Amino acid sequence: MEGPQAVMATLFSNLLILLAISQDNCLLHSPMFFLLGHLAFLDLCISSFATPRALFDFLAQRQTISFQDCMAQIFFLHLFGGSEMLLLMAMAYDRYVAIRHPLHYASLMSQRHCMGLVLASWAGGLLHTSVQLAFTINAPFCGPNHVDSFFCDIPLVIKLACVDIYPLEIMMVTNSGIMSLVGFITLLISYGLILSAIRSRAPSEGTSKAISTCTSHLIVVTMYFGPCIFIYLRPKTHFAIDKVLSVFYTAVTPLLNPAIYALKNQKMKSGMGKLLGRCSVQVSDQVPVIPRALRSSTQNQLCVPGPRTVKTSATRTKAFSVATPTWWNELPEETRALRDLAQFRRACKTELFHQAFE
Repeated sequence: MEGPQAVMATLFSNLLILLAISQDNCLLHSPMFFLLGHLAFLDLCISSFATPRALFDFLAQRQTISFQDCMAQIFFLHLFGGSEMLLLMAMAYDRYVAIRHPLHYASLMSQRHCMGLVLASWAGGLLHTSVQLAFTINAPFCGPNHVDSFFCDIPLVIKLACVDIYPLEIMMVTNSGIMSLVGFITLLISYGLILSAIRSRAPSEGTSKAISTCTSHLIVVTMYFGPCIFIYLRPKTHFAIDKVLSVFYTAVTPLLNPAIYALKNQKMKSGMGKLLGRCSVQVSDQVPVIPRALRSSTQNQLCVPGPRTVKTSATRTKAFSVATPTWWNELPEETRALRDLAQFRRACKTELFHQAFE
């Protein structure tokens, strides 16, 4: 999949999930889908802040960025990235409670507690990025201004400072590296407890599906946290592969999260189907209907097929090709003359009511 197509697929899939959850009260009030909706929103933000600009600059052959835009990219990268790390831990806790303590799930994961977890994720991401930016923006930059990546990030920008960057490197390791490592270990422990609880139950189709789901979650979590740990825990060295690894948590995981967390879920697919069906109905209502005369326009009636078109006379009146025009011809003339669909439906309901109860 090419770059622009991948970006469009990421934006479309996450936006579809977000709209499907927000338009379905059952999904919106479910703790799992409530958290999933916020994950989709964060993936929308992460995939929008740097990748589209990098593609645009590449196509326009422009490779410069202002200092203010560079600091803004650092701020939003760590705001959305830090919030998503904490939200993924909240989602793992949700699954842990659902499997290990199902009787207490409704009380432990109430709407108030879910909102608290989301707000805590955003607050943690804001605190994380504020500390990063406060240290970086006050550093004097007077040396070379070349950043070897497609977006600005702490490890590359602090190397451009004209002072001893050791305090900045310590800040990066403690704030970003250790945060990523602790989050990853916490998720491994959570999913380990979930898998042990699943394996302790009797084998069934649901058990194998749950193990498969947890395994896919772990793969995506590793693809998100692994590059962050590799980049932020070693401030002294920089490898060319760092640019490739940074693509994983800015472009690859936002594309994979909808497929792993949402599109494999039957309730989520049902919610998206309802949303798409509602949209298609709204579109069809906007299409103008051109009134046209019926086949026998003089009497506004339909032709009923003769006996030769049906094999047996016993089933003739039950055939759709016979019953439909027969019922149409029995309708009052003023009903058959209606051209508005809503009025025609009301008239048909009234006629059917009279036929049933008179």
